[in-house]
Amino acid sequence: MSGVPLAASLVLARQRQAYILDRVREDGGVRVAELVRDLGVSDMTVRRDLELLAEQGLIEKVHGGATALAGSALFEPSFVAKSVLQQSEKEAIAEAAAALVEAGTAIGISAGSTTYAVARRLVEVPGLTVVTNGVRIADILHDNRRPDQTIILTGGVRTPSDALVGPFAVAALRNVHLDLVLMGVHGMDTKAGFTSPNLLEAETNRALIEAGRRLVVVADHTKWGLIGLSSIARLDQADLLITDSGLDPTAREILAGRIKEVAFVEPRLSASRQGPDDGGEVPVFNVDSVRSRVGVRPLQDRGVTIGDTAGRG
Repeated sequence: MSGVPLAASLVLARQRQAYILDRVREDGGVRVAELVRDLGVSDMTVRRDLELLAEQGLIEKVHGGATALAGSALFEPSFVAKSVLQQSEKEAIAEAAAALVEAGTAIGISAGSTTYAVARRLVEVPGLTVVTNGVRIADILHDNRRPDQTIILTGGVRTPSDALVGPFAVAALRNVHLDLVLMGVHGMDTKAGFTSPNLLEAETNRALIEAGRRLVVVADHTKWGLIGLSSIARLDQADLLITDSGLDPTAREILAGRIKEVAFVEPRLSASRQGPDDGGEVPVFNVDSVRSRVGVRPLQDRGVTIGDTAGRG
């Protein structure tokens, strides 16, 4: 039996699997021999990781390795499958997004793993009313049992990503008025805008957007270039996009020209996941400067800073 504690071994497995998914996404495929060399683990360990990812529907196993799935516009990963991806990026994005939420306001939160990370940071915000179609988001806020918070779950049909969607969800959202909507997306693209692989979830998210005064989209850099089956909103419908510094320069330029404000956060990467130094630093500024530009009143200093921003001016 290995001397590595169970919790540590799970973290290592998740890191390996995230690396494998990144390779498949970037290169279209990867060979077992390359993963054995790059990760420094056995052939059997790599094959177990590939088997698990294939069972979750994230890759396709082939002889000697794995390839990306065809028909990704229809592919809808589970909440658990998504939650192990880009964890550092999601945590940094969530910290910045949560800093935009004021006490005593009404907000909407769409279902998703990034928005779930935001919700975990809102449990101590006083006087908050949250409307969500995310089962796990409602659970984590309700379990906190803060008496001055009101948590409203829309109802609807449950999807693989633990979103409640369909006519019941849409009808519930037509009768609410929200100060701010925080939305996660499957993909973002110049022409398709923000997208979802689920037609009913896209419809529900559109209703959530209509209920809010301002829209903040939270999406890590790997969402750029992905196109789901159904469009949720145009890029220019977002008041603010919070993403991470891994987004390539061309995408940054495109998004800065389409969205009122784009904020780039710097993930806290472990040494094992850091890439080569690009020779530059991401400037840091106080989150209140972003708040004021997207129409959110400045808060008391909460000690939160996020990375560089780009905007249309």
